[in-house]
Amino acid sequence: MEQIEKLVKSQRDFFHNGKTLGYSFRKNQLKALKRMLKNYEQEIYRALKDDLNKSEHETLTTELGFLYSEIDFAIKQLKDWMEPEKADAPITHKGTSNYIYKEPYGVTLVIAPWNYPLQLAIGPAIGAIAAGNTVVLKPSEFTQSTSSLLAEIVGDTFDRTFFTVVEGAKETSKQLLEQQFDYIFFTGSSAVGKIVMQQASKHLTPVTLELGGKSPAIIDKDANIDLAAKRIVWGKFTNAGQTCVAPDYLYVHEKVKPKLLKAMKKHIKTFYSKKPLQNDDYTRIVHKEHFNRLQAFLADGEVEYGGSVDEEKLSIEPTILDKITWDHSIMQEEIFGPLLPTLTFTELDDVISELKQLDKPLALYYFGEKEKSQQSILKNVSFGGGCINDTLYHLANPHLPFGGVGNSGMGAYHGKYGFDTFTHKKSILKQTTKFDMPLRYPGNKIAHSLVKKIMK
Repeated sequence: MEQIEKLVKSQRDFFHNGKTLGYSFRKNQLKALKRMLKNYEQEIYRALKDDLNKSEHETLTTELGFLYSEIDFAIKQLKDWMEPEKADAPITHKGTSNYIYKEPYGVTLVIAPWNYPLQLAIGPAIGAIAAGNTVVLKPSEFTQSTSSLLAEIVGDTFDRTFFTVVEGAKETSKQLLEQQFDYIFFTGSSAVGKIVMQQASKHLTPVTLELGGKSPAIIDKDANIDLAAKRIVWGKFTNAGQTCVAPDYLYVHEKVKPKLLKAMKKHIKTFYSKKPLQNDDYTRIVHKEHFNRLQAFLADGEVEYGGSVDEEKLSIEPTILDKITWDHSIMQEEIFGPLLPTLTFTELDDVISELKQLDKPLALYYFGEKEKSQQSILKNVSFGGGCINDTLYHLANPHLPFGGVGNSGMGAYHGKYGFDTFTHKKSILKQTTKFDMPLRYPGNKIAHSLVKKIMK
């Protein structure tokens, strides 16, 4: 605790010296961050292979490649993001100039999860650094190889009073949350998110909570079935389903369900082979407790495809479950694994009514060609973000904010939205001294009459 207190104090002292406020400093730190990732790319591949059995392709496309793009985008746009914004003023403010200044919060805490242990650790840090803050990063203890590597490479690259990694388990997170940070960014479960928010409230510290939820994929009768199946299989089984925005379950129109299931089986075999448990590039489940939890769900409904497990490897086949109802245990919580339950519908309005009764998910995916049906989903169902006729892809666009709503989180990031998350917008009015508008002052009957006309 004493070391953590000293660390936070040293970062606050560093922030107060003003070095992080300049454009050149921020740009150079972002460039250093990219060099760090490039210089240690092979070590990163090895760490993620060790932690989750991720292939180089999956690590590049879902972790490193995303970070390279985010850093490049931030460097390119940073100067514009930092510029004060000129604001309009009403007639009552004649003679004033009005601006919104971009001010960093100060010392920030980023708590990262285990499912994308590199991307979800460094991603928020990009926004924090671009906005001129210092960063304390707490990686997940469940992906120890990546956590240790992050501590090593960040320590080799940055002054710890500016950007540092603190390793540890729950107790370490608890000690960090007892400190007075200026901003906290948390990615993880809703249950832990509530604890983070509760702790932050003690210091009135603002927070971003990137949580999760049961994200549906809806496949309507007019969907391009083969393409829908391909994109759902990719979105669901990437990282063995351990993705916060993975399709958690399917709502399939009864007329296309057999065709969709057949196409999905074909694409699972293409992506992961006929024997995924023997595929050296198939991601494993993070730890035994999570494996046991997922394995218990296999008792729900009927296994339409897959269902085999390797307890020694902590691996579960891509699995499709049918004959599922809302009473099954798998439908009571976010799955976060390679199990895909399927529900059937006949009328889209019934699906919309059902979804309105549930917690707001982090993502929603609709597959269908009719604009009217697409708009019906978008206007009537609340969710963090999503895609029409695709899965996951929205989060890779730096021009779109990524975040949840309600139980799936609060706040957003990626691209400029990451910069904005870690930035306080300070409103400034610059008043003229060449004249003085009398309307606001008491004791002037003519001024009072004018105010009455203007403000009513």
